Amino acid sequence: MKVKKNFSGIISTLLLLMVVLTGCSSNNNKTSSGGKTADSYPTRQIELVVPFAAGGGVDLAARAVAEYVSKEWGESVVVTNKPGGGGIIGAQYALKEAKADGYTVLVNNNSSTTMYEAGNSNPTLTAKDNLFISRVAEGTLAYAVKADAPWNSFKEFTDWVKKNPEKLTWASVGPAGFSAFGVAEWLDAIGVDYTKTSMVSSEGASDSTAKVAGGHVILAVHTVGELYSLAESGKIKILAVQSSERSPLFPDVPTVEEEGFKGLTVKWWTGLSFAAGTPDEIVKKWDQAVAKMEKDEKFMKELEKIKLDPSYLNSKDFTKAVKEETERYTELAEKTGIRK
Repeated sequence: MKVKKNFSGIISTLLLLMVVLTGCSSNNNKTSSGGKTADSYPTRQIELVVPFAAGGGVDLAARAVAEYVSKEWGESVVVTNKPGGGGIIGAQYALKEAKADGYTVLVNNNSSTTMYEAGNSNPTLTAKDNLFISRVAEGTLAYAVKADAPWNSFKEFTDWVKKNPEKLTWASVGPAGFSAFGVAEWLDAIGVDYTKTSMVSSEGASDSTAKVAGGHVILAVHTVGELYSLAESGKIKILAVQSSERSPLFPDVPTVEEEGFKGLTVKWWTGLSFAAGTPDEIVKKWDQAVAKMEKDEKFMKELEKIKLDPSYLNSKDFTKAVKEETERYTELAEKTGIRK
């Protein structure tokens, strides 16, 4: 009996040891597999999805990113424009319809993230649908009207809007886009009812500015870079820039604070997101590539060429910034009537 008991004990011990060893092997395989995913990625073409029309800040930034990353990794990176719905059609495709395998990257900005979520009580997409990779660049907001418009200063224009809010038309990619929040914050600061003004839909900055230059819309609110071309050609004029200092692109244009308006904070940014469920190792590899990219002299010159400022935030800080901005914009949206 003693022999049988000892033999049974040995068998039990061996079985337990096999279970432990199998578990360790499984864990090691998982680690190895994850590492292998990051090491081998990418093995084929990557698609950068821009949810806005070609020619705007997000599109131009995406093309600069695509050029750098394709050379860095030796794989083709292509930009696909999917405009519509204030940026949501393209975002829906990248975050919900495409595979979460790292080969579809959303190039987003405020309009398709924080502003969209803040402006809708039942949003189709939220921050939780994004794995935020990195913030890439920022742009200074500016107010532009037609070149021969009667106002020669932002203060003059504001005084006219106070008296004629129902006559103000402005272009935006959607009722909760970047332009909408810029306009809403300004109108709230001067005591004008946002809902009395009229938004005209556009597909992006190039469309908005063309509408203003053609006299179809009174106001365009975009980044200085997006307004630069038509301003330089004399088809629109910029009344003010929304920054602490004058823009080097328009040194003769005053800031909103110089014109007597304080507390205006809306600023444009663009960054990268993956669909939820994308392997962490791939997110990290992209984040590391963007961090390196933002120290690259050639990429910096590309940003300068498209009139954007480098504004790198890593994945963790980018995610935090988006959360805080969404909360701030939700409060503004509820106060002004943007939120539906």
